Amino acid sequence: MLPLPRGYRLVFEPVLDRDGSGRWRLLRSLASLGAAFAVAALVLTAAGVDAGLAYRQIFTASFADVPALSDTLVRATPLALCALGSALAFRARLWNIGGEGQLLVGAWAAVGVVLHGLPASTPRPILLIAMLFCAAVASALWAGLCALLRLWLGVSELLSSLMLNYIALLGLRSFVFGPWSEGGFGLTPQLPRSAWLPRLSDLAERVPACRGLTVHLGFVLAVLCVVFFGLVLSRSRFGYRLRVLGANPQAARAAGLPVERDILWALLLSGACAGLAGFCEVSGVVHRLSDRFSTGYGFTALIVAWLAGLQPRWILPAAILFGGLLVGGQELQPGGIPLLLQGVVLMAVLASEALLRSRPRLLRPEAGSSDEPSGASAAATAAQKSDHSEDLP
Repeated sequence: MLPLPRGYRLVFEPVLDRDGSGRWRLLRSLASLGAAFAVAALVLTAAGVDAGLAYRQIFTASFADVPALSDTLVRATPLALCALGSALAFRARLWNIGGEGQLLVGAWAAVGVVLHGLPASTPRPILLIAMLFCAAVASALWAGLCALLRLWLGVSELLSSLMLNYIALLGLRSFVFGPWSEGGFGLTPQLPRSAWLPRLSDLAERVPACRGLTVHLGFVLAVLCVVFFGLVLSRSRFGYRLRVLGANPQAARAAGLPVERDILWALLLSGACAGLAGFCEVSGVVHRLSDRFSTGYGFTALIVAWLAGLQPRWILPAAILFGGLLVGGQELQPGGIPLLLQGVVLMAVLASEALLRSRPRLLRPEAGSSDEPSGASAAATAAQKSDHSEDLP
């Protein structure tokens, strides 16, 4: 801590324009990424790893050609959907960190409707729509438990959503190792072809350039969801109420806004987005259910949401970036480099967020005053802190 002259005080004042311009947020995210990669390079160099070579390998494996980009978009799809759900809740100051559990519940519901619901002769469009609907509804109801616990019992949604992640995982294991198991292994039978999302590789016979491209229709679904909820947050009354709720819940209640109803709907929509991610994974990638089909997409999506500044329009680029890290990380040794990068990016984004929402100021002592602040100045400082105490962290 830097020593200060006698009587001087260093304070951090809240910035009234919390959201700032879109350009400023973009610059902040880019600066955070640059700082994160620089810090990670120093750590890798200290560990005896050629950081430049590692970054080139990540880029080559993720973006260098069309097949690599296709694999990256496959990984970006669940990240974008889960991050969108997290952003919807976070904008209303609802700390839903249960995206991983909601993704698992959505995948469970999508597989259940195929294996034990509709008959195998169901037409493909109807079957896919039914899977999508069941996944979204099941995950929305799972996230709704957090809303009910908060509204009825005052339980923090941060704790309840975190605990529900583990309940969802254990519940899923009880099915894949139990009644849904294939041969006693921890996975279900493979879904019929009518339950698979179309891929670009399905067009290989007519378009040879599509051969080997794994990107599926779920990526289009993610793009549509990002566009739709971006418009909802920026152009609708519901989006305006969510922003007011996130900025100042007391002011929202004083203005007569339906705070309880908006809390419920925000968490329902947040869970539905994560459920769609689970549907995309089991229908577009793995084509069966197991207890390890997700590589922690729901948790990684939290970093994606913060990197995007909780703005839907930046979620897709951030998800593609992290999808590239996941794909490229498979080619690196040691294998912990992608996790290192994710952690450093998260710390850099949170640090930049703190600097964005406050600015340091050195207060000089008033002439003839003691080191301790006067009663009037202390009261003014307390009032200023109280005015801004409801800002997002």
